[in-house]
Amino acid sequence: MVSRQISSVIGGKEAEAAGTPYTSVNPARLDEVVAEVRLADAATFATACRTAAEAQREWARVPAPVRGRVIASIGRLVEENAATLAALVTREIGKPYAEALGEVREIIDTCDFFLGEGRRLYGQTVPSEMPDKQLFTFRVPVGVAAVITAGNFPVAVPSWYLVPALLCGNAVVWKPAEYAAASAHALYRLFAAAGLPDGVLNIVFADGEQTYAGLEQALAEGTVHKVGFTGSSEVGRRIGELCGRHLQSPCLELGGKNPMVIMPDADLDLAVEGALFSGFGTAGQRCTSLGTAIVHTDVHDEFVRRLVDAVAKARIGDPREKVLYGPLLDHRFAERFEEYLTWIQPHHTVVTSPIGRISPDNPRGDFTGENGLYYHPVIVDGVRPVDRLFTEETFGPIIGVTTFRTLEEAIELANLPGYGLSSSIYTADPKAAFRFREGIGAGMVSVNNSTSGAEAHLPFGGNGRSGNGSRQSGMWVLDQFTRWQAMNWDYSGRLQKAQMDVAEIVPDLGFRL
Repeated sequence: MVSRQISSVIGGKEAEAAGTPYTSVNPARLDEVVAEVRLADAATFATACRTAAEAQREWARVPAPVRGRVIASIGRLVEENAATLAALVTREIGKPYAEALGEVREIIDTCDFFLGEGRRLYGQTVPSEMPDKQLFTFRVPVGVAAVITAGNFPVAVPSWYLVPALLCGNAVVWKPAEYAAASAHALYRLFAAAGLPDGVLNIVFADGEQTYAGLEQALAEGTVHKVGFTGSSEVGRRIGELCGRHLQSPCLELGGKNPMVIMPDADLDLAVEGALFSGFGTAGQRCTSLGTAIVHTDVHDEFVRRLVDAVAKARIGDPREKVLYGPLLDHRFAERFEEYLTWIQPHHTVVTSPIGRISPDNPRGDFTGENGLYYHPVIVDGVRPVDRLFTEETFGPIIGVTTFRTLEEAIELANLPGYGLSSSIYTADPKAAFRFREGIGAGMVSVNNSTSGAEAHLPFGGNGRSGNGSRQSGMWVLDQFTRWQAMNWDYSGRLQKAQMDVAEIVPDLGFRL
C-alpha cells in the first residue's frame, strides 16, 4: 500500500513543516509505512490558535440550529465512509476491525445526539425581585478550544471534543497523536467536507514538547480559552498546571486503574466474559481497561480457572481477522509494557504462560507474531495493595487479581490506587450494587457489565488521578464548551438597586392559632 504524506492544516491550507518528520507504521506489520507526517513546531501551533480566534467570531454568529445541521452533515459523511475509515484505523493502530467499526459508529452516534442540541442550547428566563425588570441567562461559546488527544481511540474520542465544541460556536485547534496521524487526518477531511469555514477547525501534527510550548504561547497571547486533553495522568498534570496559571480549567480525561469486583453470588461465566473483554480488548490499551479483578475468596479459585481457560481459547493476531486483540499501538507502548512485566514480583503467581512478545522463539500456539508488536496476555494473581501492579495504570494486556471478604473491603481496595475513571461489580444483589455505587470514587459504574463501554449520551470522565471531574459526552459536555452569561433588562425607567429597593411584605410573626 502507498503511504500518505500528511501535514498540518491551518485556515484551510497546509502548513509548512518545521519539526522532525515522523513515520507512522502499521504495528501489525512493522515494515509497512502508513503515513509520513510532517511535524510542526511550537510557533506553528500558536499560529493555528490565532487563526482559529479570527475565524471563531464569524462562526459564533452562525445560528446554532444551522451549526447543528453542519454536525448532521458530518455524521452522514462519516456514515458513508465508515468502512474506509475503520479499515484505516485498523491498519494504523492495529485495532481489530470490528472494534474499529464500533469506534466509527461512536462518531455517528455523537453527531446524531448533538445535531439536535443546536436547537436546544437553552438559556432561562428568570423572575426578578423587582417590578418591570427581566432576567435572562444565555450559553455563549468559550472561544477557541485546543484539543489534544491520544491515539488508542484515534477518531471516536476526538469527536467527543470536536462535535460539541463546534456546535457551541467555538473554533478548534486539534493536535492528535502522531502514531495515529493518518486516521486523524482522514477524520479532519470528513469534518471539512461538511462545509466548516476555513480556520474553524485546524489540525496540527506536533510532538509533545512542541505542543506544550505552543499551547503555553497561545495561552499567554489569549488565543486559547479551553483546553481538552486525553492522555496520561502525568501529562495531564502538566497541562492542568499550565492552564491554572492562566486561570483556566481544562477538560482532562486521563488514565485509569479500573477495578472489577466479583461478589460471591456473581454469574461467573458473565464475569469472565466481561473481564476478558475489558482486560484484553484493544490489547488492554483503553483508559477504561480492567486493571484489577477484586474477587471474593469464596469464588476466587473458580473465577481464575475459568478466566485462564477463556484467555487460552482467545485468538490473538491479525486485526483484520476475528481476534480478541491485535498488536500494541506503537513501539513506545511495547517498550512501556515490557517495563510493566518487570513489576511482577516473587510473591505473584502468573497464571498464564508464556509472557512477553510473541515471536518465533516465544509463540502463542501456531502464531509467531508476524513481524508485529504482539504480546501474550498476562494474568497475575496474588497482587497486594502495595504492589505497583495494583497501584499504577498498566497500559497493555495484563490484569491483576486480588481477593476480599466483605463488600466494604472490596470498595476500599477499589478506591485505593486513587484513580477514578471506570468500575464494575458483578452481583445478583441490588443492595450490594447500590452500596458499591455509593462508595466507589469512579465517575462511571457498571453492574454486571465490563469496565469498558461508553455511550454517546452519557457523561464520560473520571476523578482523582483519572481527571479533574470534567465530563465528556451527552449534554454535560456543553458546560465545557460554553459559559453562562446573565443579563438583566430594567424597563422601569429608574435605577432599581438589587437587595435594596425590594418591596417588603411584612408578616405578623406573632400570630398564633
